Amino acid sequence: MEGTRQRIDKWLFFARVVKSRTLAARLAVAGRVRINRDKVSQASDLIKPGDVLTITLDRRILVYKVVGAGVRRGPAEEARKLYEDLSPLAPAEAAPADALVPLRDAGSGRPTKRERRDTDRLRDRQ
Repeated sequence: MEGTRQRIDKWLFFARVVKSRTLAARLAVAGRVRINRDKVSQASDLIKPGDVLTITLDRRILVYKVVGAGVRRGPAEEARKLYEDLSPLAPAEAAPADALVPLRDAGSGRPTKRERRDTDRLRDRQ
């Protein structure tokens, strides 16, 4: 049973949640990781398969169910085998990708690059 437990900072690094183990330790100590709804107090806290991790990053919240312990930081495909993603779906974007860009009234705001070139051409002719 002891072989299936792993430090939270190592697991976060192996699962590619963060880029380095140092960042994983900082994330854990900052209280931005929860194991089964309990805040992590140290980077050395142990996790086991079946634990549910709630990780708060800058702009998103990740909810992972631990499937296994990592052995190394391998490719992304290998890292995805360490957890089951239970994260809530991201909110829809404010505007769809095919939305039109609003046009501004002529003469309001800063000129566009094209308008500046036209203005420069007019000045050079005089």
